[in-house]
Amino acid sequence: MSANASSDHPRREVTPRAPSADGKRPGAERRERIESEARQSPSARIIHNAILLEGDEELARPTRALAWSGLASGLSIGFSFLAQALLADGLPDARWAHLVSAFGYSIGFLIVVLGRQQLFTENTLTPVLPWLHDMRWSVFRRVLRLWAIVLVTNIVGAFLFAWLLGLSDSFEEGVRTQLTAIGVTAISRSPWATLTGAIFAGWLIALMVWLLPFAEAARFWVVLVIAYLVGLGGFAHVIAGSSEVAYLVIHGDVSLLRYARDFLLPALTGNVIGGVTLVALLNHAQVTAGGDDEEYEPHRT
Repeated sequence: MSANASSDHPRREVTPRAPSADGKRPGAERRERIESEARQSPSARIIHNAILLEGDEELARPTRALAWSGLASGLSIGFSFLAQALLADGLPDARWAHLVSAFGYSIGFLIVVLGRQQLFTENTLTPVLPWLHDMRWSVFRRVLRLWAIVLVTNIVGAFLFAWLLGLSDSFEEGVRTQLTAIGVTAISRSPWATLTGAIFAGWLIALMVWLLPFAEAARFWVVLVIAYLVGLGGFAHVIAGSSEVAYLVIHGDVSLLRYARDFLLPALTGNVIGGVTLVALLNHAQVTAGGDDEEYEPHRT
């Protein structure tokens, strides 16, 4: 083709389309709408369905995987106990010291949550939602299986961590004194006080799980703030508190029977009430009341 061939087909002039009456060019409104939708917070239905899918995956996990993850979580949560003692030992004897040392309570939860380990109180929400959608005995049996495996391995891990603390010579006398003081505080409350505090702890931890799916870069801060509030309020957490009381059991200051009667049972009951009743049921109800749960199809096994 010669250079002059282009003259046979003159270039078409593109005339800009006139803006609309409000001064916006065609397509601008659509782009703005897409950008606005992208910046919106996810709806309760989207968060609900994300947790449903995660819960369904957890219910399908093999026993061995759950057990190892639960054991790792029980060990990791012990760092909440240790971090509080380390901070308390370095602080003066002042009324505000607890406001700082309570930050140590967040350490174990950060390890567990960001490390994707199985912690019992998280499981008062995540696997319960699939059962609320499909209330067959076979699904509930899988929930009970997951709870039993995670709870037992969490407690074993908590006792192992406390045992390792007792064996270690790495900590000064002041730190060991603080470890004992934290354990005494946990076991000295009445069973009723432990139960009521555990309801708040279960409520807060389950709310943390509800907030995490779309927290993205803020996941660290969500875990930090919620766990700090649990530690600051002295609310009983069945696994974190088990590390604290187990330290006394291993040293012979508290019997296993007293641990089970005065701490384990009321803390476990309160955590389940707070997580299942106040979070799982209420958040499930707010979604299903609007008929928004129809898009979710539970995994069948």
